[in-house]
Amino acid sequence: MDQRAIDLLTRHPLVDGHNDLPWALRRLAGPDPADAVAGTDLTTGLPQLQTDLPRLRAGRVGVQFWSVYVPCSFEGADAVTAVLEQVELVHRLTERYPSDLGAATTADDAEAAFAAGQVASLMGAEGGHCIGDSLGVLRSLRRLGVRYLTLTHNLNTAWADSATDEPVHDGLTDFGRDVVREMNRIGMVVDLSHVAATTMRDALATTTAPVLFTHSSCRAVTDHPRNVPDDVLGALPANGGVCMVTFVPRFVSAAAVEWDVQLQDAMAAAGLDHRDLRARDRFAAGWDGPASPVATLDDVVAHVEHAREVAGIDHIGIGGDFDGTRELPVGLEDVSRYPALFAALLERGWSEDDCAKLAGRNALRVLRAVDDVSAA
Repeated sequence: MDQRAIDLLTRHPLVDGHNDLPWALRRLAGPDPADAVAGTDLTTGLPQLQTDLPRLRAGRVGVQFWSVYVPCSFEGADAVTAVLEQVELVHRLTERYPSDLGAATTADDAEAAFAAGQVASLMGAEGGHCIGDSLGVLRSLRRLGVRYLTLTHNLNTAWADSATDEPVHDGLTDFGRDVVREMNRIGMVVDLSHVAATTMRDALATTTAPVLFTHSSCRAVTDHPRNVPDDVLGALPANGGVCMVTFVPRFVSAAAVEWDVQLQDAMAAAGLDHRDLRARDRFAAGWDGPASPVATLDDVVAHVEHAREVAGIDHIGIGGDFDGTRELPVGLEDVSRYPALFAALLERGWSEDDCAKLAGRNALRVLRAVDDVSAA
């Protein structure tokens, strides 16, 4: 491992935009947050997980946004209940491992935890359906410490189009724009991963604060609807926002996209919904189709460099999506592997200052700017 990358991430906090460990723990031990946290010892971890405390330390992760994710199969009150259970789970994680995980809600909190040798732990709610179409629930999540809301997951909400569903709103509805404005008012970051390009553009036209794409890559490099088109990347400097490049193979590898289309067709023929992640994983495990292509660290580098070229060095970051995807690129198999990515960038001539911006400086700037807008 390149010592320069280790030294860089020791000095500058790596801010990862999205990790699905909380849902992975729930799947292992059940929906009760106490059981989910007690069910796994993160000081040693489990082989089926991509995240544990030793690997977070080895990966030099300084600030982690834990996803408090709710599948689209949960609707209405069930979705609200599930997101509250996920929030409680993250709070219990920081209570169980106080020397390793430091609860944080602001950029100052995050930097203080990093300076104290902890992994700063923030929360982001994935899937706008979890607010139950209620601005009151949105405000409650913010009061509980949730710092971003991903406006959709794999299906549309009643007020926003998803990237992976059939469009019905042509972006945001009037209520969807109200959600964005209320997020600006209360200091919640608008996360545009998972949303349709029309929703991205509507949100950028509505928001008065910078946005994040917490785990998305570049559509010009890999043509997948979950990725960000160049016109939207090019709009980030005016907004101040950041695209946090993700590692999911079908978002970073053209070959993986082609394979995923075949999988989707096979699932449709079997009467199954490809957008249902649990159904997708079960089907893929027993599918007699071709093996999933292997993505590589170089595929991720290509997306990082394209995002830098189009959006600029001040508008890029990292959101690995660990424990939210079964496969990962060779060289980026778990959270311990972040230094390998930065070693590759340094080898390609990136300056340490530019690497520090990518690692976390840009994302922390967005967090501060969102708080400034809220306080104004």
